Amino acid sequence: MEGGCTCRHVRYRLNGRPMIVHACHCTWCQRETGTVHALNAMYEAERVEHLAAEPEIIVTPSASGKGQRIARCPICKVAVWSNYPGSGPAVRFVRVGTMDDPSQCPPDVHIFTSTKQPWVTLPRAHARSPSSTTSTRSGRKRPRNAGG
Repeated sequence: MEGGCTCRHVRYRLNGRPMIVHACHCTWCQRETGTVHALNAMYEAERVEHLAAEPEIIVTPSASGKGQRIARCPICKVAVWSNYPGSGPAVRFVRVGTMDDPSQCPPDVHIFTSTKQPWVTLPRAHARSPSSTTSTRSGRKRPRNAGG
């Protein structure tokens, strides 16, 4: 699967399936994205292949106080992925909306649902977590959203 920014200056290829796709409803993601949640597909960094220009890395504040590193196109400024201190550079939280076919990565879980907007209705079949610790439908623990 491939993706990139709006102006196509930054392009990437994702090798394989993501570890997990989560919809994060924390207030920080709401503010950062300007919408009700971020939708991130977690990939090991070595599975994200750069096809065109390198993104610029912007360090922004986060709830943890450790910041996050957002990879943005230096031209159109679209965020294509983030790295969080908890997982460091090893894991990229790829913005699903930047994929050429985002329909291929629906959320596996909704996290920080305790701060979701009250008018957002979640599908009954989706896993939910009021905080960042998530469990899949099978009950296995998944990585925490290290951003918060």
